[in-house]
Amino acid sequence: MLSHIRLQNFTAFAHLDLSLAPGLNVFIGENGTGKSHLLKVLYAACDATARQRSFGEKLQATFLPMEGRIGRLAHRAGKGVHTRGEIQRGDGVSPLQFSFSNHTSKPTGVKVAGARAWADAPLEATFIPPKEILANAPGFRSMYGSRYIHFEEVYDDLLLRAYRPPLRGRPTGMRADLLRTLRKVLGGKVTTQGETFLLIGEQGALEFDLVAEGLRKIALLWLLLQNGTLLGPAGTTAARGYLLFWDEPEANLNPRLYRVVVEVLWGLARSGVQVFLATHDYALLKEIDLQQQPADRSLYHALFRAEDGTIQVSSSLHLRGLHPNAILATFTDLYDREIQRLFAEV
Repeated sequence: MLSHIRLQNFTAFAHLDLSLAPGLNVFIGENGTGKSHLLKVLYAACDATARQRSFGEKLQATFLPMEGRIGRLAHRAGKGVHTRGEIQRGDGVSPLQFSFSNHTSKPTGVKVAGARAWADAPLEATFIPPKEILANAPGFRSMYGSRYIHFEEVYDDLLLRAYRPPLRGRPTGMRADLLRTLRKVLGGKVTTQGETFLLIGEQGALEFDLVAEGLRKIALLWLLLQNGTLLGPAGTTAARGYLLFWDEPEANLNPRLYRVVVEVLWGLARSGVQVFLATHDYALLKEIDLQQQPADRSLYHALFRAEDGTIQVSSSLHLRGLHPNAILATFTDLYDREIQRLFAEV
């Protein structure tokens, strides 16, 4: 599992020093405070070393800087900027360290230390981006592998995991409970025909183009649990490193489904999966808070812009202790304006 990250002059961050919880990590903050970038750099470190790939190459494919120039990921603070990063694990493996400058053009120009130790003890990770991809899956992977198309590699990575066949045997333990919950919401199960994803339910087989986008997100969770991507083969604990990164789970999802999604997220976290998510939604954030239990090993992180313009971070074990909280402040402002309008109409 990941335990700590330090960044210097990386994208939005002039300096970041952040401890990570082994369970659920929730990131909030206004647009432009670096939430997605933080999830992506952590994911890139895991996936690159798990697949015996250069971290610089994975960084380039995950962020897609213009013309592939790695130096464009440097913090815009002057003509000569040096970027450094260190990502630590909680299992005693040496940290992954990297550095480059704003003049670095190719992935080979990224200096990396610790990659071999990470590759010897890989962390398997899944990244779910805000945009849904399963409906557009037919032909995507073959096209992505042979042509340059401007899609971040996280989409191709996700399809690679979604296409995995299901595990043998009947699901047991936490995995069985979560699959049962998701199947009830879906009203059926998910399968593939060629490269097309289908929802099999009372209406027969529906290709994903005909399925509501919110339900496709539920279906994706079902797939990743059914094929064992998110949990270890035993179906009850993550036998080795499993991590889930989810950027804006609320995108195109009806708020009535938040409770189910959060049940799955907490179930994964309690089963040994380290979960990272970024959200802008008050209802989702509050659902996470309401389902939190005293024994849960979680952290809430607020990214915010300080008076000097730099991005800072504040962390708390509980939502009520998180400050500043841009989501709560906005919700409170809406409530106050509604009350003012009601009094004005009396």
